[in-house]
Amino acid sequence: MKTPTLPEGYAIGAMSRDEAEVLIGWAAAEGWNPGLADLEVAWSFDPQGFIALRYAVPGKPPELVGGGAILSYGGECGFMGLFIMRADHRGQGLGRVLWHERLRRLQARLVAGAYIGMDGVLNMAPFYAAGGFVHHYYDYRFQGPADATALAVPAGVLTAPLASVPFAEVDAYDREVFGRSRTGFLRRWLAVNGGHGLAVLGEGGGLRGYAFLRPCLKGHKFGPVFADDAATARALLRDLMARVPGETVALDVPEPNGEAMAIAAELGWASPFSCAKMFYGASPPDTTARVYGVTSFEFG
Repeated sequence: MKTPTLPEGYAIGAMSRDEAEVLIGWAAAEGWNPGLADLEVAWSFDPQGFIALRYAVPGKPPELVGGGAILSYGGECGFMGLFIMRADHRGQGLGRVLWHERLRRLQARLVAGAYIGMDGVLNMAPFYAAGGFVHHYYDYRFQGPADATALAVPAGVLTAPLASVPFAEVDAYDREVFGRSRTGFLRRWLAVNGGHGLAVLGEGGGLRGYAFLRPCLKGHKFGPVFADDAATARALLRDLMARVPGETVALDVPEPNGEAMAIAAELGWASPFSCAKMFYGASPPDTTARVYGVTSFEFG
């Protein structure tokens, strides 16, 4: 199907920092509960990764009516997220034009053969599939009160402050699980104010897993939670919950990781919604067995 063009008065271009704040505000209104520092991290890492749809009438400045993120991780892979149209501009085909232009611009920033990922809301999954994205699995959000006593952890699995582990080791481990290098993003993500990071080391000193918990508009979110096994993931989650007792925490779990799903069930948390994990282009390596918590639905 031919992609429609924009009506008169509409234009697509790079987003300003102020407009990105508006976009995050829309995300909050939709109930996405972004992290307090999510935008600052993503913007400082990739300021080219935010695209705006604007509408202008004669005599007035253009207004933001839609937007989304198209982050590039060193050109090796991309991620599309935060796709939102202002409510009064939905249902007119404008979002279709914006979405295809975002995809085109992101492809132009990636090396040949790089894949593009997204966590798409379920009602939009058929649209994304028509645009070339392939559904791989579902990611489920679970959330509930932080209660470290609710999670059983095998004896002898001990956590350590993430800051005590050289960043190069964390970065190398993250690259194995995420599938591509995201050094610049990760360095910023793990340094946000109010965040808590923990690691588990093996007997030989090697990293067996790490996790991060960041403050959000409401409560906290885990992400990432990467671990070699369930015992490691349990220790990380338990000890991070002990940092914020009683607060609402959220964990985004890939459905193929049965052990991660079992942990969420053991905690008894509700699952308010799920997303379709979809990829465009070559399939990335399947590392879901080590992903006990997705980093971010908006940025990968």
